[in-house]
Amino acid sequence: MTTKNTLIGASLASQWQLLNWKAIKKQVKRLQVRIAKAMREGKLGRAKALQRLLTHSFYGKCLAVKRVTESKGARTPGCDRILWRTPMQKMKAVFSLKRRGYKPLPLRRIYIEKNSKKLRPLSIPSMKDRATQALYHLALEPIAEEKADPNSYGFRPRRSTMDAIGQCYLLFARKNSAQWCLEGDIKGCFDNINETWLLENIPMDKIILRKFLRTGYIEKGTWYPTLKGVAQGGTISPTITLLALSGLEAQLSRLFKKNSKVQGEFYADDFIISGVSRELLELIVKPVVERFLKERGLELSTEKTKITHIEEGFDFLGFNVRKYKNGKLLIKPSKANIKKFLNDVRQTIKVNIAAKTENLIHLLNPKILGWSHYYRHVVSSQIFSKVDHRIHQALEHWMRKRHPRKGKRWLKTKYFRKRELYLWQFFAKLKKKGETLILDLAKANRIRIQRHVKIIGKAHPYHPDYKEYFMKRIIMKKLTRQIYPLLLHGILDGH
Repeated sequence: MTTKNTLIGASLASQWQLLNWKAIKKQVKRLQVRIAKAMREGKLGRAKALQRLLTHSFYGKCLAVKRVTESKGARTPGCDRILWRTPMQKMKAVFSLKRRGYKPLPLRRIYIEKNSKKLRPLSIPSMKDRATQALYHLALEPIAEEKADPNSYGFRPRRSTMDAIGQCYLLFARKNSAQWCLEGDIKGCFDNINETWLLENIPMDKIILRKFLRTGYIEKGTWYPTLKGVAQGGTISPTITLLALSGLEAQLSRLFKKNSKVQGEFYADDFIISGVSRELLELIVKPVVERFLKERGLELSTEKTKITHIEEGFDFLGFNVRKYKNGKLLIKPSKANIKKFLNDVRQTIKVNIAAKTENLIHLLNPKILGWSHYYRHVVSSQIFSKVDHRIHQALEHWMRKRHPRKGKRWLKTKYFRKRELYLWQFFAKLKKKGETLILDLAKANRIRIQRHVKIIGKAHPYHPDYKEYFMKRIIMKKLTRQIYPLLLHGILDGH
């Protein structure tokens, strides 16, 4: 019996390893494109039939399991403490994904700290529930892309915060652009969406959706029911939230049309709406938004929702957007994010007081390069230089702590060298295979500023008209990703 089970296990493992993932992804994408086309043509019955075909297909189940086992949360178990690590476990999981008799386990509730120091609840499903959600997400995402607002950028494939910031530039950069901005934030967006509205309006299998919504969660050994909202941490939750918030931009466009300058931009539960006057935004636009959200069981956060003039500026997604007196719109990293980054760097330097210099540089370089690459598309040159100066000051304090009896000249000779135009390049010498190498600390102001090309509003990956367009964007993104490791390699030179 044991030998037979071993043979079955070996067979399942080999099946997983022999799967042709290129063909699987191609077939799943083909079905997703057909679903999007059916929705575009108003053939809801056909879209529903294609969704069922995808959620019952072998290829769809394989791709769902692959995604949850290779995601960032693959090592975080649910309440059953089960993880899928081996090929045999993954193949067994594929065959276990069935609609009939499916009953999700309660979510495991943990809390993470937000920037405001408040705790955000995070609900972690079991691996099987994650895979089931990923499977139904494959069928729901094409519909969400068809129904989403053109200037919605959160929870969507092939879109990023930089696309949202690019739209900010288009909203406010011109001389005749609207001067006022409604900064909106939805209070507890995930946790408060009305369940009845979701069941009536989300175009997916209602029985499965109801099970996702009513699964409950376990906290400190006690089970609690979920009466509203979607679980933060669920694979399908962001797409359900996207569908719940879709339609606001279209509603504003119908009300105000082209003769009145009211335009919106949305990123997850944060959004901005531009207007020609404070009164227009306060008395007309804001009530429209509140009614739209109330239908879905949501409301605006009174603390974070405000109306500001563009010359005063506002923070959005970690950036500061402000038009100065000369009429020039500048988008920069926000002061709060600069402070947070520098505090993180200083803390890293502080706790590594006894570490080798090369180890400290290895810890700091990914932080510096990652942060500066995120902000390289906006007006950041002066801020990058200022950040480098602050890091230099923190390193000087680190050196004096390590060598309290050494003078400035000795410290400079040991820790700094001249590199190109930089007289104070922090570095370390290390030996590898008998060769002496020099490892330099990365500098933010060496990153080239380059404007980001915003995505076309109506474009999405499931529309055949934009296939070549997305291929070009993917190639450009891959080239950028290849540059990052080259930068890390470029700070390691032979001596």
